[in-house]
Amino acid sequence: MKNQSSQNYRVAILLATYNGGQFLVAQLESLESQAHQNWYLIVSDDGSTDNTLKILQDYQTRWPEGKLIIRSGPQQGYCKNFLSLACDESILADLYAFCDQDDVWLDTKLSVAIENTLQNQEDDLAYLYCGRTIYVDERLKKIGCSPLFAFPKTFRNALIQSVAGGNTMVFNQKTKELLEKVGVVDHPSHDWWLYQLVTGVGGLVFYDTIPQVLYRQHKNALVGGNTSFLAKLERVSMVFKGQFRKWSDQNVDILCMTKPHLNHGGKETLELFKRMRNAPLKDRFRLLEVAGLYRQTWRGTISLMLAALFKKI
Repeated sequence: MKNQSSQNYRVAILLATYNGGQFLVAQLESLESQAHQNWYLIVSDDGSTDNTLKILQDYQTRWPEGKLIIRSGPQQGYCKNFLSLACDESILADLYAFCDQDDVWLDTKLSVAIENTLQNQEDDLAYLYCGRTIYVDERLKKIGCSPLFAFPKTFRNALIQSVAGGNTMVFNQKTKELLEKVGVVDHPSHDWWLYQLVTGVGGLVFYDTIPQVLYRQHKNALVGGNTSFLAKLERVSMVFKGQFRKWSDQNVDILCMTKPHLNHGGKETLELFKRMRNAPLKDRFRLLEVAGLYRQTWRGTISLMLAALFKKI
């Protein structure tokens, strides 16, 4: 597989839209400018009432037949909209890429992800490429970059932290088949779920430190960057308000349902995580250590300790 030419690889780009007309044209133009042109775009629209569908239909007319496919989404939130695409057995390609409606891809986005996958994936393993992003404002002026995460990307990290946005993710056929087997789940976020699933089955995750996506920060964004002091404070506040524990409840329920697909290490870590969450205080930190759970920054580690102390994880 490593000897195959990257140009032969067809990529299915999975785009979920909902009232994204304000910025959608820039994203479509960035797809059109990709150095790697062997791709097609499947859009799942969740009931847009603005000009999103008109824009998509215009590009569908402009582009070659079959280059852009438009369909109706499940209208159950962005996570299920993305997963409805990723779990669809009728969508076939060599690689699959999530795409957000309000970002802009650098023209090397696909070619870099494909070359990386060709060099590093193993035929029998799920593989996920992801990475950092460049934060930009509404006019695409650079604000900064997403955090640089240096620790290993493992299930012990994925249980308690999402390290990369779905807008950076490209995955192989083994990952797609795994998603199809599990089906659409009720998870807090499709990108966090993919990170958990791939690492939980013993798959490989590559985190690219060189950004390939302009991640637009604007007031209507469902998910934004978290580098500002106020954003970090809000994250801490969410822990103490119980939001993180609710997410953990969802994660555990879904992962228990997915347990037959997890490898031995994933099953053991999941069981330790479950025990730790409900253990008496005297046992909680011991189980946290035994499970080997960790976050990617020292601030994150402190918040993890506090969450464990107050039973908010």
